[in-house]
Amino acid sequence: MSESGLPRKEATVLKGHEGAVLAARFNGDGNYCLSCGKDRTIRLWNPHRGIHIKTYKSHGREVRDVHCTSDNSKLISCGGDRQIFYWDVSTGRVIRKFRGHDSEVNAVKFNEYASVVVSAGYDRSVRAWDCRSHNAEPIQIINTFQDSVMSVCLTKTEIIGGSVDGTVRTFDIRIGREISDDLGQPVNCIAMSNDGNCILASCLDSTLRLVDRSTGELLQEYKGHTCKSYKLDCCLTNSDAHVTGGSEDGYVFFWDLVDASVISKFRAHASVVTSVSYHPKEDCNASFHAPLGGCVPSMGGIDNL
Repeated sequence: MSESGLPRKEATVLKGHEGAVLAARFNGDGNYCLSCGKDRTIRLWNPHRGIHIKTYKSHGREVRDVHCTSDNSKLISCGGDRQIFYWDVSTGRVIRKFRGHDSEVNAVKFNEYASVVVSAGYDRSVRAWDCRSHNAEPIQIINTFQDSVMSVCLTKTEIIGGSVDGTVRTFDIRIGREISDDLGQPVNCIAMSNDGNCILASCLDSTLRLVDRSTGELLQEYKGHTCKSYKLDCCLTNSDAHVTGGSEDGYVFFWDLVDASVISKFRAHASVVTSVSYHPKEDCNASFHAPLGGCVPSMGGIDNL
C-alpha cells in the first residue's frame, strides 16, 4: 500500500451514541462496523453509507469491547457489569450471558470457528467460554498475570494477552505452555500482524512496540503520539506496511512498519482517540473514534472520496 492510499481526512460521521465511544470494530469483510460505549449500547452501522442499522441494549454498565463472528450472525460484548453477552445479530436477542469475572471485563474475542469466546478482565484473568454448551462455567481460566489484562488475541492454538503488568503472554493451549515477553511498561492493547508473525503492543509510555512472536525480539518502536492515561487501540494496516494508533491529543498516527517514521498524522477528534480499526480489505478506509464525542468518524483516503 502506498503512502498516498492512507486515510487523511474525514469521510463520514456516524452519530447516535449518547456519550463516550469506547471501541469501534469492522466486521470480517469490512462492509459493516460495530461501536460500543459509555451509554451501555452496541450499535451496528453501514459506515460506507453512513447508516445506523441496529442498537443492542442489555448491558448494565459501559460496554468496553465487541466482536463479530465471521458469518456476521453473532456478537460478543463485555464491559463494566462483569459479564460477557452473546447476541443474535438479526434479532438483537441475548442468547447467553457468561459470568465469572470478579471485576470489569476489558476485551473479548471469538475463536476462528466462533465456538469459543475468550475474555480478558481487570481481575487479572483470561477466561475461555464454550458458546455451544449450556454450561455457564468457563472451560479454561488463565490467572498468571500480575495486573489487569487489557487486550487479547487468538490463533488456532494460542491465547495471547497483554497486561498492565508489562507483559505479553502467549499460552499454547495444546501443550499447556506459557511464554512471557516483558516489555517493561504497562500494556493496554495488543494486535497481531496479518501474517501472524508479530505482536504490536501499545504501552503507557507513549510507545508502540513490535515484537517477533517466535523469538520475543523487540523489532521496532513507534513514537510521536501521546498515550499515558487511556487505553488506546493500535493495529497494522491490512497489508502490514504501516502501523496505526490513536493519541490522547486527538490525532491519528500512521508509521512506516520498517523504519518507524511517522508517515501521516491528522487531527481526528477534539479529544482522546481511544480506538482504531482498519478496513480488512480496502487500502483507504478506516474507522476511528474518541471517548467524548458520541460519534464514530469513518476515515477515507484522499483518492477515494
